[in-house]
Amino acid sequence: MSASLQPVTGDVTELVPLLRDWLEGDEPLWIRTSGSTGRPKDVVLSPRAVRASATATHERLGGAGQWLLAVPPTGVAGLQVVVRSLLTGIDPVTSLDAYTADRRYASLVPTQLHRLLEAGEAAPWAALDAVLVGGGPVRPSLVARAEEAGIHVVRTYGMSETCGGCVYDGFPLDGVRVRIDDGQVMLAGDVLFDGYVGAPHTGEWFATNDLGEITDGELRILGRADDVVLSGGVNVPLPAVTSALQDLEGVHDALAVGVEDVEWGQRVVALVVPADAVCLDGLAVDRLRDAVEEAGHPRTWAPRAVVLVDEIPMLPNGKPDRQRARTLIPLPERPLASEFPPHQE
Repeated sequence: MSASLQPVTGDVTELVPLLRDWLEGDEPLWIRTSGSTGRPKDVVLSPRAVRASATATHERLGGAGQWLLAVPPTGVAGLQVVVRSLLTGIDPVTSLDAYTADRRYASLVPTQLHRLLEAGEAAPWAALDAVLVGGGPVRPSLVARAEEAGIHVVRTYGMSETCGGCVYDGFPLDGVRVRIDDGQVMLAGDVLFDGYVGAPHTGEWFATNDLGEITDGELRILGRADDVVLSGGVNVPLPAVTSALQDLEGVHDALAVGVEDVEWGQRVVALVVPADAVCLDGLAVDRLRDAVEEAGHPRTWAPRAVVLVDEIPMLPNGKPDRQRARTLIPLPERPLASEFPPHQE
């Protein structure tokens, strides 16, 4: 398949000349979303919006620099790495030892940051001026580990519809406006998309699928509306449960998902990757339930079953593949790896 901008496809060497010409025109490109919660969509982005996002990023970080391309250029994060590089006139690099500029940046998803810390490879990343981390929830414990290793992490919040990250460490970039309507995060500004292919965006504000709150001007994301399951009459935000499980000793990785249940409506099940075989005995459901409560959450949010897996299914952009994750959970007529009786609390 040859490189294209509608939708964006191809490798970085093919896309660079296309994007260089595109930035000088008015024709939009399309970014195909990951489809992590449903059917992928083609997001229509104008050169004006993408340039506004790239410029605001450099202004927030303290100046233009050289970028490491560590994410696919066909996604919005990788696209922005290429665009920022083109606007700056400094070629992106694909390895940490290839930087030539004084100011050095990178963009990662949380999984990549977690893996490099686990592998003991933090030192080279600590030499960068900033490492943007987004594309999914970023656990405070992960940021703390990275900062202890000397890595300057900048947490980003955004999506393809906003040309990537538009809120850095809780505060919107210049030109971006944020408000909360009935718990839902609303975004506006120059970085906003033109709509989806076949469905133009109208109006000033874009209603995200995220829940959040603003305190003293700082945005805090509480989770996605579709990541909240109703279990026994209780709204359970799955990202909060996932974070509590991931921080438990003996857990290498985890993901909380909701599955249909006759009695509860939806039941929270934990997919858990043990740190090693020695930890297996300590990962019973009651220990996982305790971990959720110890993290400051209601015990009614805790998982009612645990399934041990070799790895959490991931999409190409580094986000958990929730639909595939649910296929790893045994059908109701077959026993789960460990079960907490439904009538108990």
